[in-house]
Order: sequence, then structure tokens, then C-alpha cells
Amino acid sequence: MDSEPTLSYLDQPQAVKDRLDRMKSREVILQVQGLTKKFATGKSEIVALDQISFKTHRREFLCIIGPSGCGKSTLVRILAGLETASGGKVLLDGHPVRGPGRERGMVFQGYTLFPWLTVRKNVMFGLRMNNVGRAEAAKQANEWLALIGLQKFADAYPHQLSGGMKQRVAIIRALVNRPRILLMDEPFSALDAQTRERMQSYLLEIWKKVDITIVFITHDLDEAIFLADRILVLSAHPGRVDELIEVPIVRPRLPTHCTSPEFAATKARLEALIHPPAKPGEEEETYPAVPLLTDARDEVD
Repeated sequence: MDSEPTLSYLDQPQAVKDRLDRMKSREVILQVQGLTKKFATGKSEIVALDQISFKTHRREFLCIIGPSGCGKSTLVRILAGLETASGGKVLLDGHPVRGPGRERGMVFQGYTLFPWLTVRKNVMFGLRMNNVGRAEAAKQANEWLALIGLQKFADAYPHQLSGGMKQRVAIIRALVNRPRILLMDEPFSALDAQTRERMQSYLLEIWKKVDITIVFITHDLDEAIFLADRILVLSAHPGRVDELIEVPIVRPRLPTHCTSPEFAATKARLEALIHPPAKPGEEEETYPAVPLLTDARDEVD
């Protein structure tokens, strides 16, 4: 008796195909061409990123994943203008990126709020730096805080907020100046599992309401699949583009999608790319046995 064919991550429902076709017909916001990054180490050099090329479209949600040490954070810092590339080009709306700029918002893994400012004044900070009047800046800050449900905490200080609340404020502080693209470097990795799931849903809600393109760095495969339109997979040492995967899951995304066959098929492909099986003749890394102390063994038993 023939078994049913296994669903492939390449199999897309018609609704997903139509949505991706519409997305790819929009203008290109970010274009990366042949990007390389090398670090000098004494008399030699280490290639961290090698010939990275991809592009993102308006209102696309792109996740970037890869094994530890593949250069994900280095890549996003180059996109933000915080590091310089050794070669290649980064173009935003067709213009070369040569340093930080207000057209790019950045959210880091750590909580980067100013501890001496209230929540409202943290959100106002970028507006005031761009010569927006105090009253108008306060008005816009209140509107953004209402968008993420934190208007009641406008006069609180960062130390009075939970980790998830701090990151919500960090996200809208990055968005308040209306950047063209939002760059996020593992922003939820320090959060507990339940808070992380809530933050993913918050981010998708914000993304639906704001005209923004998102490039999101993560090491979490489930997170990448749940959030992204497409997933850019980097290989390790040096980081190269391994594959660009179109996520075959309809929007809006719901927690129930995490148990769908499409989700499972996509995750299986990502795991195969990031954790490939050992090649014939390659031995798995082993570690010498460490003898337990007598008292420690007794406690374990």
C-alpha cells in the first residue's frame, strides 16, 4: 500500500503564492550585493561574511538565521551602518549606506532605553533630536504608546517595566521617526518563552498597522517561521547565503499554525540546512568522560 506523499516546504497554498507575488511586485527597499566582511587577526584575516546578496521589498518581513558564528549580527550591524563592509554594496532605496541614518531603525537584544527618562520621554527622544516640538513629540509618543497598550505606563521609568514591556517601548522608539526599514538583532532572545510568544504577536500587530519593512535576526527556527515572509539561511564560517526560503504559511499567523504540516515541513528543511548530518568518514565530536566525585554521585542517585 502506497503511503501518502510527504508535504514539502516548497508546496505553497494559492493564498500564499498570491501574497508573495504581490510582495515581490513592490519596490525594493534594501539591496545587498556581494557583501563581504573580513577581520584582521595578527598577520592573517578571518572572513566573516562572503558574497552575501539578497533584497527585501516594501512591507516584507525577512528573517535571517544560521548556525552560531555565521555572522548574523555582523550583517545586521553593517545594514544599520554601525560597521563597515570589506567589500560589496548595501543600497537603501537605491542609495549607498555609509553610516547610521534615521531611515533605519534598530532594536537590539538588550534593553537600550535611557533609565533616567520616563517611557514617554524615551519615545519622544528621537523626535526631539529631529527638531519636533515638545508638544507634538508628546502627542505622537502617546499615540504610539496607545498602539502597544502601554499608555498607562507613560510616566513610569524603565526599571518599573517587565522585559517584554521594555522591548515594546524599544520597538516604538525605533519606529517613531518613521524609518523605511526596521532592523532587529535577536530582540526577544532574553525573554522567557511565554513573553517571547506574546512579543511575536505584538510585533506582527504593529507591522500590520505601520508601513515598514523588517529584517529580523534570530537563532530560533520556530520564531523565524512564525514571523517571516521569507527566511534567509546563512551557512557557517564564513557566512554565505545557503538558501532563501519562502514560508508556505498563510497570514494572519496564529499559534495553531505552529502545529501545521506546512510549519513542520519548513522547520525540517531549516534543521537540515543548519544542522546537516555528518558526512561519511566524519566523526562526531566527543568529549572525555569526567568522573563524578563520590558525594556528587550519591546525590544524583
